[in-house]
Order: sequence, then structure tokens, then C-alpha cells
Amino acid sequence: MNTGCHGPLRSAPTTLLIAALLAALAILLPGAGRAAATPAAPGPADPVSTPVSTPVEFTGAGGTVLHGQVLTPPPAAAAPGPGLVMVAGAGPGPASGLRAAAEAYARRGITTLIYDKRTDGYSQTHRDYGQLADDALAAVRLLRSRPDVAPDRVGLWGLSEGAWVVSLAATRSDDVAYLVTAGAAGLTPSRQQAWAYGGYLRHAGISGSLLSALQDTSVRQLAAAGLFAEADYDPVPVWERVHQPVLAEWGTLDREAAPEESAPIIRQALDRAGNTHYTIRTIPGVRHNLHLTHDGGYDRIDRLPDDYAAYEAAWIQRLATAPPPVSADPAPHQDGTSRPLAPLAWYESTPVQALALLVLLTGFTGYPLTGALRRIRRRIRPAAQPRTAQPRTALPSTAQPRTARRAARWAAATGTAATLGGLGYLLFLAATAAMFPGPVLFGRPLVWLALQLLALTAVGSAAVAAGTALRNRAALAAAPGLDRIRLGGLLLAGAVFVPWALSWGLLLP
Repeated sequence: MNTGCHGPLRSAPTTLLIAALLAALAILLPGAGRAAATPAAPGPADPVSTPVSTPVEFTGAGGTVLHGQVLTPPPAAAAPGPGLVMVAGAGPGPASGLRAAAEAYARRGITTLIYDKRTDGYSQTHRDYGQLADDALAAVRLLRSRPDVAPDRVGLWGLSEGAWVVSLAATRSDDVAYLVTAGAAGLTPSRQQAWAYGGYLRHAGISGSLLSALQDTSVRQLAAAGLFAEADYDPVPVWERVHQPVLAEWGTLDREAAPEESAPIIRQALDRAGNTHYTIRTIPGVRHNLHLTHDGGYDRIDRLPDDYAAYEAAWIQRLATAPPPVSADPAPHQDGTSRPLAPLAWYESTPVQALALLVLLTGFTGYPLTGALRRIRRRIRPAAQPRTAQPRTALPSTAQPRTARRAARWAAATGTAATLGGLGYLLFLAATAAMFPGPVLFGRPLVWLALQLLALTAVGSAAVAAGTALRNRAALAAAPGLDRIRLGGLLLAGAVFVPWALSWGLLLP
């Protein structure tokens, strides 16, 4: 969510709420890209030779052993030079994802360390930025110990979520000489991710209830259920304690970090910190992670601009002579303004939602399952067992209007499909950062249109079944207890489904 973007569930109701739907849940906070940049100051010449790569390992927070690569400039420098530790954005974060960027820095004279992000203590529903910051500081210590690196010239680079990590690390140790960030968000992860979801959906031509269902309802429910790691993390107090020189960069096509809001927020925090050595830079034509883009920043192609790291390397090299004065480009324009997310109302709380889901699935699926079990029992009943009495009239039964039987079956089938399908589709969109909503018709993804039709059918069918039951109260009273229970459960599910589907947007235009 940056993204994007997770950990143990916190209660049995919560488990019920998401157990059948969590398999595809992925990172809420994606890290994204950059396009052609025109540097304000040229960097050193880019050698053709490939940087030298050396495998390394070091011990991070809690004793976790982390593995990485150190990329050194070709040829080896005559004197120790600057060093840079790169921290990835949200997600698994293998070192290979930063390899091309690290090589670009190394070719420009910066010894660069990249490493695989920890898996111990970092998941889709749980992460600790303090722990990740300690990992980054361990990497800084390793780089400072190298004879080819000047120990007082080692800094941190962070992308997206990594910007939250490196800024926190900088407040914990003076070993960090400087910071470089790409696509840093000044908002809380939940607010930033909700804004990004809306941008991707609107870019796909989507309007209507799905926007609020994903941006608002889904994000708040995921956070409340403990499925959105660090959802309320506030980066501002951390930036207010950063005193090292900072180069903070955003692409003009950043669709994930709300750059028009984030850049001023971080700049103002640095001002409050009394930091007089920061550079706020806007790079034309690149996306969230400062990579190239073919779709206005909404794609994620893995390609660097030809001059990638030229300005940044020159900025790092100049730190050896004089820290930069305060400099700030205008913040990139963003489409729409983010909104704070309201607290959940009582009926939106995780226990209430879990109870509603239990009622819906029990009522909708219980109706056909109990009917099937009863038919199976009749078929396997021993032929020799005498039947002393005729069964009482059931509702619905062959003696009742055919429309009643059909309505009950339709309500059960479409109610189940709309409930599970609606939650599953929203989780899929959250898992994929809303990048793959599917074909769109009349401003709605075809999947969402189908789910809305199923929801309408479920409500209508349940209403027909309820009306039939009222008109046949005598038959209902004479029906076996099991038939009354299964029909009652179905009608209760239909009644609960209406407000539930309204809250999730399935019954809204």
C-alpha cells in the first residue's frame, strides 16, 4: 500500500472474517518508479566497466543474519570514498530488486550495499519499522568497517516504505552521515494507500461504489483486523528529529506517495528540526521509484533512466566539502487530495463484521446443505425399515408453489456468491494495489457488476421466499422443525445481507 502493503490474526471472529479470502493478500504498500530525468547538476562520467560485487552477511536486529552484496566502483578508488546502504520498499525486498540501481551508484563512485530484507518478523500483516531501522544500521556498520569506505561518509537510501525506515534509523545513530529518499510518504500508510487505490481505479475508468468500498471501507477494515501492517504509523515526528543532510526526491508521475502533500509535510518537519542542509527535488517524467514509465506512472516497468543516480552521486560527493544549503523544488502535482480515514462505527467493527459474516454464510450455505443431507439420509435409509407415518408438509416442498422453492435456492446461491465474491474481489484489489481490476463497462469492472447483480438477485429472491412464507403460515407451522430452521436461517441471512451489502457498496450504484 509503497506501498503496499502480514502476521497473526487476533481473534477467532477475525479468523472467520478472512480465513477463506486471505490467500491472495499481498503487500498494501507497493514501491514504484522513475522516468527520464534531467539532472540539475551533472554527475561524474559513467564508466563502462561493471562494478565489482562482493557477497556479505551481517547480523541485524534480534540476531537475524542478513545477506547482501557490496558493489564497489570500477576501478578501485585510490582513497576511501563515500558509501551508501540501500533499503527497499514494502514487500519481500530481495537484494536483486535494487541491483540495477546499486550498480548505477557504484559506477559513479559510491560503494553501495544492498541486502535481502528479513523474513523473520516481517510479513504481510506484521512489521516493525524500528526493527528494520536496526537492520539498516547494522548494514551501515558493515560498510563503515571497509577499508575502501570513509566511515564518516556512509549514508542511507530508502524507497517508499524504506524512507520511513531510513529516517528512523538516522534518528538512532550518528553513524548515518546523510539520507537519500525516493517517493517518501508524509502521510500514514493507511491514508497514503487509500489515496493510491483511488488513483489507480480512476485511471482504469472506474467510478461509483467500488471507489469508496476499496479506498475507505476495505482499508479501514483491514487495518482494524490487523491485516494492514503499521497502518497508523506517523512519519512526521521522526522527520522532526532528522539533522543529517537529506536529499528527498519525488517523480512528477508518482502515483503512490501523494507527493504534492508529502513533500511539503516532510520539508516542514525538517524545518521544525532545525535542519538547514536538505534538498527537496522533483524529477520530471518518472514514477514513484524514480524509474521510467510507459503509462503515466501507473505501470511498474523495471527500467532506469540513462542518467539515473548522476545527480544523487554528485550531491553525495559534494558533502565531503560543504553540506548543501536548503533547496526545494515545487512539489509534484497529484490527482486529488488524500483524506483522513474515519474510525470504524460500532457496526463496522471487526467482531460485528465477523458475526454478520457468520450469519450470512450459515444461513445461505446452510439451506442447500441441510436439504442435500436430508435427501442423502432418505436414500441410504434401510429398505426394510417401515415408514409408519407420512412426513409433514415442508416449506418449501413439492406441495408448495414452485416459485417459493426456486426463490429460496436462488437466494442461497447468489447470497453466498455475492458475499464471498465481494470480499474476495476487494482483497484481490488490495493485494494487487488496484492495478488489475479487469475489463470495465459503464464505469464498473465487469467482476464488480456481476457481484452487484448477484447481490440484487439475492435480495430479491430472499424477499420472494419471505413473502411466500408469510402467505403460507399454516403450512410453515406444520412443517418439520428442521425445515423451519433452515428457512428461518435463510431469511435471517437475507435480512442481514441488505445492510451488509450496502456498507460494502454491493447495493450502491
